[in-house]
Amino acid sequence: MGQKTPLYEQHLAAGAKMVEFAGWQMPLHYGSQLTEHRQVRTNAGMFDVSHMAVIDLHGSGTREFLRWLLANDVARLTVPGKALYSCLLNENGFVLDDLIAYFISEDWFRLVVNASTREKDLVWIRSHAAKYAVEVQSRTDLAMLAVQGPEARARVFACLPSELSSSASNLDFFQGAAGTQGWFIARTGYTGEDGFEIMLPAGETAAFWQRLLSEKVFPCGLGARDTLRLEAGMNLYGNDMDEESTPLESGLAWTVPFSPPDRDFVGRAALLAQIKRGVLQKRVGLVLQARGVMRHGQTVRVPNIGEGIITSGGFSPVLECSIAFARVPVGTSGECEVEIHSRWLSARVVKPPFVRFGSPKIT
Repeated sequence: MGQKTPLYEQHLAAGAKMVEFAGWQMPLHYGSQLTEHRQVRTNAGMFDVSHMAVIDLHGSGTREFLRWLLANDVARLTVPGKALYSCLLNENGFVLDDLIAYFISEDWFRLVVNASTREKDLVWIRSHAAKYAVEVQSRTDLAMLAVQGPEARARVFACLPSELSSSASNLDFFQGAAGTQGWFIARTGYTGEDGFEIMLPAGETAAFWQRLLSEKVFPCGLGARDTLRLEAGMNLYGNDMDEESTPLESGLAWTVPFSPPDRDFVGRAALLAQIKRGVLQKRVGLVLQARGVMRHGQTVRVPNIGEGIITSGGFSPVLECSIAFARVPVGTSGECEVEIHSRWLSARVVKPPFVRFGSPKIT
């Protein structure tokens, strides 16, 4: 039996099908994954993401530490509350995790990392933080909810503490605001829709969940979260990148600035060496041209070029066909073939995202 979030009883009461995920008991769906997906695309849905780890870093050397620790450059964060997506790399340039970093003040940054990597990440961060006199605090006292969809803004503001609602009303995309008593709201998400991720004291989570339910925010599980992020073109750690791949071959080169040239960061030398050798693979989107469903691990065959592999795949409720991410030879374009149940089926190569703000993005 995995760990339980503060909303475990609420999930059971709502009829959730519970599964173990990254050591946690989490809702897969509440009856219909397809309905949950469509609610987020057309209305508002909420996800319990309390299994993810919130890590606070304190100290005057925190910015300098993160400029070295993360592949993306936190020097870009100059406005309090601004957020940055980044990979956490090892010395070989392989991806230990992907995360969001928030700049709250010069001596306080916040990281939100994946549930499956939380212990590994904490060990890695703590092993290097002492050199910069940075205090690392795992915020196990906090829970986290994501509310996503075109109606999320109005529904969330109706439920937030008044002072936080006022702060949140002016948030740009990828910006957060700290409230009192441990509350924090950010205009971020993992669905391709507008919405918020809210961190709050664990003991207040059930009441906030109930307020959102009363505002007709639909509870959603891991299943819909996966199909939503796939349509939105967002990577999943452990599938689309891991400790055997670099950002440069995982569609994440945009998160690795090599300027200024005097900024060293973990993995920089290895990535520059990879560029010099030549990056051999890239991430692409695929749209299946026949009936079937592409899944993680299936082989991709590119005529006259070579083979690749599906890293994430599934059925797109918006496009009504199967879509996928694949890691393929860099020369791949046009069409390829995917092996599904011993048959080779044609797929079209596209650039993700597939769906944005509820509408098809590809043509």
